[in-house]
Formats: sequence, structure tokens, C-alpha cells
Amino acid sequence: MFRRRTALPVSAAAALLAAPLLTACGAEAHPGAAAVVDGQRISVSQLQSRVRDVRAAQEKSPQAAQLVENTGKLSPATLNGMIFDRVLERGAKDAGVTVSRRDVQQWRAAAERSAGGADRLKEMWLQQAIAPGEIDAVVRNQLLLDGVAKSIGADRGQPQGQQRLAESLAGTSRKMRIDVNPRFGKWDDSQVVLGGTKEPWVKDVTGAEQQQQT
Repeated sequence: MFRRRTALPVSAAAALLAAPLLTACGAEAHPGAAAVVDGQRISVSQLQSRVRDVRAAQEKSPQAAQLVENTGKLSPATLNGMIFDRVLERGAKDAGVTVSRRDVQQWRAAAERSAGGADRLKEMWLQQAIAPGEIDAVVRNQLLLDGVAKSIGADRGQPQGQQRLAESLAGTSRKMRIDVNPRFGKWDDSQVVLGGTKEPWVKDVTGAEQQQQT
């Protein structure tokens, strides 16, 4: 069974500035990179695109001004999520955890019912800087987190279980040699988070975690 949760929390963030070269271990330059994760670049343009999607969605909301104000430092927070996505993907792969399209659809449908409808759930996620087009990916992450936790015998509903899951992902993170452009901060393997942003664990905003999927 999976506990239902909603979204990876992201901290607030300001307008994106032009990024310099990223210097990785061994002083190797990675032009145009916001980060390098397991040898693969996350480009500044990819990060900018994700930030623009969030801002465009927020600007369409009646609460646009408040949403933008509450998500001021959007660039590092978004990059934090993009790096964490890759760490989680690798951790799930190593643990033999897979998530199907049907799993995602079922989880999302239940969360929408709990939130009071699809539009209401989108509004809640947008408050955490999750654009509508990223919702399925966020849902998939929640199921991957549950799967990894189950594979190591960790109960995500308990502090000890969260700590055990964090330690597992920290081990994965260290293996991936993550380098971040200093403009956006420094990656902390032990916390599996980009310094200065909020922790990447799930935050319930719908009450849906009280329901269970069998």
C-alpha cells in the first residue's frame, strides 16, 4: 500500500539570472550547465524553461501576485527538484522499483478527489511551484519514494523511516558525483538537497495522505 501525498516541496525563488560556467571536480568546465549529475548535464536553458512554465501558470491565477511573491527564489528551488529527480530515479532503479502509467493515474485521481477536484489540486501544487505539466512527474516521484522506502523496510509515516530513506538516497547521491553551478548553491549529499532550499521530502497539502491505495 502507498500513502498518498502530493508534491515535493520547493522553496520560493527570484528571477533567473544568466549563469556562469560550472566548474566540476578536477576544474573541468561545463559551459551552460546549471548542474552535472552522474556525468549528465542539466543545462541552464532546461532550468529556465522549467521556471518559465511555472511563472506562466502562476500569472494565469487570480492569486498571481501572491504566488510569485511566495516563490521568489524559483531558480535554485527548481534546480533542487531537477537534481533530486535524478537521484530518486537512480535510487529506484538500483532498488528494482518501477511505476506504471496506471499507477500514476490512480494516485492522481485519488488526490484530485481528496482535494475537491482537478483544478483545485492544480492550484495547490502551483503554490509549491509545480506547473500543471509537471504534475504526473511529481506523482510518479511520490510512488517511487514509496517503492524505495518499501524496498528497504522504511515507513515513511514515521521519523525513523524518513531518516532511513534519506540515508539510502544520500548514498545514491554520493555515487552520482553531483556538481552545481555556484550561482545556484552547493549540493549536500548528506541531506540530498541543494543548499539554501527546502528539503525535498513530500509535503501533504490535500489531506490525501490519510487515504491508502491497495
